Amino acid sequence: MKMNKLTDWLPTTNKEVKIRGWKELDVILFSGDAYVDHPSFGPAVIGRILESYGLKVAIVPQPSVNDNLQDFTKLGIPRLFFAVTGGCMDPMVSNYTASKRRRDKDAYTPNGDKGFRPDYATSVYSKILKEKFPDVPVLIGGIEASLRRVTHYDYWSDTLMPTILETSKADMLVYGMGEQPLREIVELLQKGVPFSSLTTVKQTAFLLNKGEAIPKNKNWEDIEIQSHEVCLKDKKKFASNFKTIEQESNKLRAKRIFQDVNTRKLVINPPFPTMLEEEIDASFELPYTRLPHPKYNKRGPIPAFEMIKFSINIHRGCFGGCSFCTISAHQGKFIASRSKESVLREVDKVANMPDFKGYLSDIGGPSANMYKMQGKVQSICDKCVAPSCISPVICSNLDTSHKPLTELYQAVDSHPKIKKSFIGSGIRHDMLVPEFNKNADPKELDDYTEEVMTKHISGRLKVAPEHTSDPVLKLMRKPSFKYFHKFKERFDKINIKKNLKLQLIPYFISNHPACEVEDMANLAAETKDMGFQLEQVQGFTPTPMTVATVIYYSGYHPYTLKPTKTPKSRKEKEEQHRFFFWYKKENKDWIRKTLNKVGRQDLLNVLLPETKEKGWKSVNLKAVKNTFDDAIPSYESNASKGSRRKKKYKSKRKRR
Repeated sequence: MKMNKLTDWLPTTNKEVKIRGWKELDVILFSGDAYVDHPSFGPAVIGRILESYGLKVAIVPQPSVNDNLQDFTKLGIPRLFFAVTGGCMDPMVSNYTASKRRRDKDAYTPNGDKGFRPDYATSVYSKILKEKFPDVPVLIGGIEASLRRVTHYDYWSDTLMPTILETSKADMLVYGMGEQPLREIVELLQKGVPFSSLTTVKQTAFLLNKGEAIPKNKNWEDIEIQSHEVCLKDKKKFASNFKTIEQESNKLRAKRIFQDVNTRKLVINPPFPTMLEEEIDASFELPYTRLPHPKYNKRGPIPAFEMIKFSINIHRGCFGGCSFCTISAHQGKFIASRSKESVLREVDKVANMPDFKGYLSDIGGPSANMYKMQGKVQSICDKCVAPSCISPVICSNLDTSHKPLTELYQAVDSHPKIKKSFIGSGIRHDMLVPEFNKNADPKELDDYTEEVMTKHISGRLKVAPEHTSDPVLKLMRKPSFKYFHKFKERFDKINIKKNLKLQLIPYFISNHPACEVEDMANLAAETKDMGFQLEQVQGFTPTPMTVATVIYYSGYHPYTLKPTKTPKSRKEKEEQHRFFFWYKKENKDWIRKTLNKVGRQDLLNVLLPETKEKGWKSVNLKAVKNTFDDAIPSYESNASKGSRRKKKYKSKRKRR
């Protein structure tokens, strides 16, 4: 493998700009992340995309906002525009835990050091640029801008915020994945169209001043949602907005959305169609070095990079539409898959890296097993407004064949330098259950499951049933827990057949909307009965642009506008969370009192029987430091030892 030169990275300083012989920059990109030149890092993708259009691009990673702000002026004024992104994660998620405690580490900073990314980074950077260069256009994008493009609830300040275009003072917002809108923006600017006239580019948003004419486009229908001021006064009307926003974000022929904000009007243009195979291939095959910028060599490793250094992303998008997840809001529900040839070319690049030892850490995407899946009849998808293709049932028009994915795994493993390829991304286990995925070939599903279990995991297979309560799962847009039981049966069968001794690790969420204490008690009882002893679990964190967050703030389900209860106080959250840890001494008396109070002796008998069950072996648990704060699932399964009672413990929640 060739040795990299400094000029192989996008320039980050004046010195690096001069080495290239450039006298002027076309675009200067500001990012909340350290600069890692890798296709898994959004800021690098944006920089490389702009470069591929023939532009001179520089990147200013993690500019300091605590000094004389020289980082914002050191590279001068760009010819076209400033670009701003908060990074690969919303900065508030990067900076704070679910209980609003500041995190000890920032995974996108060398050595995991904290303090290099301000809260609400996109708005902070953009406002500074507009103050210093009021006449230079500022274009914002990335997940923070994308998920905050309309009136949204911000959990960390506990306030309803207007579009980020209002708070950031930016001129335009690109939402979702940026390749397609950026291409059109650059083409128009190169033709001499003023930035202020870029009002009909798909997948962009901007604010119109009072009195300005609405841009005409005869191909688009328009829809108006409740104004920001109305949302501030009426939580139910705020909730009603979300149905429109989510449906239009995921339609192939969407409407243009208008929202009044103070004296101005927010305009959100419809999204581009899903990227074609050749388009997504081109994005992943730009000349990335796949490494952090050399400026970080002495500062320590970047944790997020170390985690994905030897991983391969094979698709974008997710048709799951989970109520607590932001993936479809940013990447869309339709799957954009890379060609097998493109994936194999990237595998070859990784395999020839100097420190590669033969092990790929992941071949996956937002969900590991959605590669190449799409509608069988496109005209049906064209009319669809459903936010999920697999909830409450799997759409009969969805091709869920796992054969292309199985063949891709086998092709990757045939590379002479690959010893083993792991699947680190989450697998949708429900799609592997014939009783749920009724249109699929059961043998094909078993072949995929066996391929993964025998060749692509190391000891543990992680899946996410999320809960055991059907009402909670319905709101989550997840299938009934009975399908997890069905999947576990198939898992155990293959385990025995192949003598693998693998563990099945389920992920669960507490404090989700519609979840009550009894639901958590039932979850604890049912998972204990299956032989699982949970150690660390995830508390629901409200993030912008999800159904669950809208419910959390407003108290109403955006699709039905019916009242929906959510645990909100710290006491409620901690009490729900305690049921995960029924085996800890300090929780036992509280569990007895709580379950006796609600008359659930049946659950109490399962969780805390009078005599110690003989099937359970003692587990030397690691100290769990405020598990409600740490949203990192980790479990200890005792499935091989636990008692196997078959009785189902159904919730008997009182109707309210």
